[in-house]
Amino acid sequence: MDNNLNFKGGDPGAVKFGNFINYYSFNLPENRLKLLPDHLWRKSPKTTSHLVALDVGCNSGVNILRLITAQYLSSDFNSRKQKHVDLTQCLYEFLIDRCCGGTCHILGVDIDPVLVERARRSNIHRDNVLYDCVDVTRDQDREELFSQYLWKHGRAKFDIVFCFSVTMWIHLNSGDEGLTKFLTDICRQTDWLVVEPQPWKCYKEAERRLRRSGGGSFPLFPSLTMRGRVESDIESILQQQCQFTKVLETSKTRWNRKLSFYRTNSLS
Repeated sequence: MDNNLNFKGGDPGAVKFGNFINYYSFNLPENRLKLLPDHLWRKSPKTTSHLVALDVGCNSGVNILRLITAQYLSSDFNSRKQKHVDLTQCLYEFLIDRCCGGTCHILGVDIDPVLVERARRSNIHRDNVLYDCVDVTRDQDREELFSQYLWKHGRAKFDIVFCFSVTMWIHLNSGDEGLTKFLTDICRQTDWLVVEPQPWKCYKEAERRLRRSGGGSFPLFPSLTMRGRVESDIESILQQQCQFTKVLETSKTRWNRKLSFYRTNSLS
């Protein structure tokens, strides 16, 4: 395993790529899932029969597995969850409800092979959910994986791409240009984008924590010009350069972040 992927100074939070080994112990999937709408993707003839999605930065997989059951974050689902309802049952009911009896396939990717392996071992939906390790900022590796997956499912691009709290890590490690390129590249490969940008204070905390642990720093941090209003900068890139329209923005999570839902203008 690349030493850059290890946490520093005995602090699991001091990481360079956001690959926390205990991520879902302090940021429960429910914090996001309760904000997901249940109506945005129902009207597309393509997605009602077969929905193909991508989760960038899936970590150990807990989030993506529960994402499939997002429909059930109603009071009814909460009561069922407390009774330990089987996830396969929720998956079946979700597909019937959200996809009108069709199928759903999701590819989860992460830069950390250890987290990906953990996700694979815990995957109980192997016919529908696939995990793979890739650095999404490396064009050739990303394109090869995504194109093969899409070809397997008869698609030219994804219906939905989820980017939950990954933009900061790409920004810190690849700079302004790298973040812009990632957003424009990923938008070419999807009809919908769900993004959860970290605010600027998270950048400062990530830099401070890495330094305190003895792990060095993010070399590009001082040269970033998109700072202070990162969420607005990302929105401008998506709307002006990628030709996507923001359809919905949620209230803030307990981590003071919003989920924003963008749709390509070609679907308008």
